Amino acid sequence: MTLKRICVFCGSSPGARPEYARAARELGALLARRGIGLVFGGGKVGMMGQLAQAALENGGEVIGVIPRDLHERKVAFNGLADLRVVNTMHERKAMMAELADGFMALPGGLGTLEEIFEILTWAQLGMHQKPCGLLNVGGYFAPLLDFLDHVAGQGFIDPPHRAMILAAETPGDLLLQFENFRPVVADKAEWALGLGE
Repeated sequence: MTLKRICVFCGSSPGARPEYARAARELGALLARRGIGLVFGGGKVGMMGQLAQAALENGGEVIGVIPRDLHERKVAFNGLADLRVVNTMHERKAMMAELADGFMALPGGLGTLEEIFEILTWAQLGMHQKPCGLLNVGGYFAPLLDFLDHVAGQGFIDPPHRAMILAAETPGDLLLQFENFRPVVADKAEWALGLGE
């Protein structure tokens, strides 16, 4: 599929292991070299800053979207040609979703998890048909992926919707999955009622 821009959710801290920030820089550079724009949370701190800086250094398009209160606390990435300041976190997520053709999560905390799970929920409900994936750097998301398998095994996620959660250990491998992505055709309501196949 054609990918003009990818939204990346990631930590506002660098994390405990240097490979996390290294993966953020690698992804930012890769997107820029492939001519794919980056949409991100607009912060200069942690992995967000590493990601955006690498994309910019490699000539990439970078769009930051940041809530006004965070902008006023001086955590915005300085020097972005396109920094969009919104009023709420809800507006931020809606704008990021509108701008992007796919969504990746790098290692991060509660905010990162909340963002990727909301966008996955929208996909499950048929609100978009864009690829969503986890960059499983150093096995960071392995326990979460195991838990998602458990949730599916307990009947709370149907197999087609579990399969739409892509994962790879390197930016190049995850991007390849995005390029080959085919939207899931599964009706959440029919499955919940036992009407699906």
